[in-house]
Amino acid sequence: MSAHSAGAEARELLSRLVAFDTVNPPGNERAAQEYLADHLQRAGFDCELLGAEPGRPNLLARLRPADGPPPDQPAGGGPTLCLLGHVDTVLADASEWTHDPWSGDVVDGYLWGRGSLDMKSQVAAEIAAAASLARSGWRPAGGELLIAAVVDEETGGSLGAEWITKTHPEKVRCDLLVNEGGGGFFEYAGKRCYGVCCAEKGVFRFTVTTDGVAGHASMPGMGDNALLKMAPVLARLAERQPSYELTDEPRALLAGIGEDPADASGSIARLREAEPMLATMFEPMFGVTFTPTRIAASEKINVIPSRAELKVDCRVPPGLGEQEVRRGIAEVLGDDGFRIDFTERVKGNRSPMQSALMDTIINWIGERDPGAAVVPVILPGFTDSRHFRSAFPECVAYGFFPQRHQSMLQTAPLIHGADERIDVRDLQFATEFYVDLATRALG
Repeated sequence: MSAHSAGAEARELLSRLVAFDTVNPPGNERAAQEYLADHLQRAGFDCELLGAEPGRPNLLARLRPADGPPPDQPAGGGPTLCLLGHVDTVLADASEWTHDPWSGDVVDGYLWGRGSLDMKSQVAAEIAAAASLARSGWRPAGGELLIAAVVDEETGGSLGAEWITKTHPEKVRCDLLVNEGGGGFFEYAGKRCYGVCCAEKGVFRFTVTTDGVAGHASMPGMGDNALLKMAPVLARLAERQPSYELTDEPRALLAGIGEDPADASGSIARLREAEPMLATMFEPMFGVTFTPTRIAASEKINVIPSRAELKVDCRVPPGLGEQEVRRGIAEVLGDDGFRIDFTERVKGNRSPMQSALMDTIINWIGERDPGAAVVPVILPGFTDSRHFRSAFPECVAYGFFPQRHQSMLQTAPLIHGADERIDVRDLQFATEFYVDLATRALG
């Protein structure tokens, strides 16, 4: 087996995957999953399609030691390494694209299409790496290699990772997991850095309510307009965010890029001066954030509203919770003139920043890109990793899809956007990583 052939296989797989319309909703992932299952089964994997709905199965594929136990028994003798990915995508408006979002065409060194970054590319690289290893005769010395291609990530995973970890945990139990969320490189202060997603923020969404007195809208002074009372709340939210409260991951990030973790404000100021987009992407890692997203008041245009409601999307780093959110509300909004009700409370999740898996990543990057640094990052959003961390607390789960040519600043605007595309050299680069990861982690 050659690394180049595995990369070419990933390119073919990705082109085919992009052509499957798996926009979620409705998803309709079965055809794509059957294609991948056939590919892995012919390479020597034991495959299973398992889903809450017939048209939306999750794909599980296993490769075990040559003298290991049957597929229905625990592998034993070593760790289970899971390469995780989702095959559903967000929608795409073809009229906004330079190339057809379902073409999978390669033009100017890029493979174009919806999912080419998020995240059919990683699925293709993981499966190409695993299949090429299996065809070469390689088998784990101990433990097992598990491929989990799941559905429904883009709408929360209730039919995908959440469902399978809760309903069939024995089928996806793993010790090491690699998923989306990191791996893109950025450059700062003359240093090239690769981020490893070690943690994801939680959500503590809340509603701000203001009260007034209803009246006829033709006489503005007759009632007490609750919507107008929301104006200062919105103004305060526009002016600032809660003060930084750095947890372990952003401290390590700042130290890794040569900044002072004790001077978060100064670090962000220097980042913003050097690369504004980098500051925009890193600052949410530094504490609780508030983003107002929806507002509602009167149901009739001719009625002065007696109540107005503002929905706020609040994201919270792992290690922080409601106490820090309420402190942020008091700091930004004050404590008078409105009511607060929490509508969601989901704590952030994390894996240790120091582990054998992290050492493998650091060593591999050191070999392939000498002088580059590996730094931990927090994802402001969430991925399917949270379901695995919840189900298997001892599992070390990282987001890592290494890209050496197309930077993080270049890919970020394309994810969920028009003209999504990946540099085919990065697809090769990532495939080589997954080949080496499997052999180094499993023998």
